[in-house]
Amino acid sequence: MISRRSLLGGGAALALGLLPGMSHAAPLGKVKDLGVLRVVVYKDNRPWSWEEGGRLTGLDVDLAHAIANRLGVRADVAELVADESVDDDLRHGVWKGGLLGFAPGDLMLHIPFDRSFAARNDQVAIIAPYYRESFRFAGRQNAVDLEAPPTGWRGHRLAAELDSIPDFYLIGSFGGILAKDVTHYPSGSDAVAAVASGKADAVLASRAQIEEVLHRGAPKLTVRKGPLPAFTSPGWDIGMAVRENSRTLGDAVEEIVSTMAASGEMKALFAPYGVEWTPALAAG
Repeated sequence: MISRRSLLGGGAALALGLLPGMSHAAPLGKVKDLGVLRVVVYKDNRPWSWEEGGRLTGLDVDLAHAIANRLGVRADVAELVADESVDDDLRHGVWKGGLLGFAPGDLMLHIPFDRSFAARNDQVAIIAPYYRESFRFAGRQNAVDLEAPPTGWRGHRLAAELDSIPDFYLIGSFGGILAKDVTHYPSGSDAVAAVASGKADAVLASRAQIEEVLHRGAPKLTVRKGPLPAFTSPGWDIGMAVRENSRTLGDAVEEIVSTMAASGEMKALFAPYGVEWTPALAAG
């Protein structure tokens, strides 16, 4: 089974054996007839989707409303708690539904986009890659030599999201000499915030997580310029998923996302969060 966090490495072991099931996802005609597009986002996935002051917010939430508006319908955005594996997330969020009556969405955001993964998955269609993500190593100025080999970080306070690619890299590489220096946090955003607040010296997290924390007025963090030795994640594309029998909706969403990218609307959507929009490689 592949966890959602391990899949954030992008391009690593994308194999989801999904089982056939019932679907309530709607093709384009039905979405327009109902006047509602149900969009599933991940819970507690800042800066993409999280709740603040009783309101759901984030990049994916804004994107969900923008897509629905272009379709001429209202967005019903639902939060999904990440399960142990991405196949569980897709089953609950797109084509079957979850426990306690969670209804599947017409569209699910923040799905790693990989063509071989999509080809092997006959229950969903992975569509509309809309962002290229990557990991960065960042730290407080003068707290740690970011350009040094990882062995030079020994004795410094390192932060990472629990059970993530950064976590596995920091605690497992180079004979595990950094394992005792790593403090685990519930999310990459929390790990970055720990550095910003002085609770840690450096963090390995996604670029979006680092940029959004900096945008909130955190003290200046410096980002490593050189590549990380033996780090296997070159970055990954983020896309969306629809039920396989909702291809008409998928085609319409792909056209919307492409138009938003070309017009500058996608870049503008990211700007309020301090995240620099980078087009997905698969988007051409």
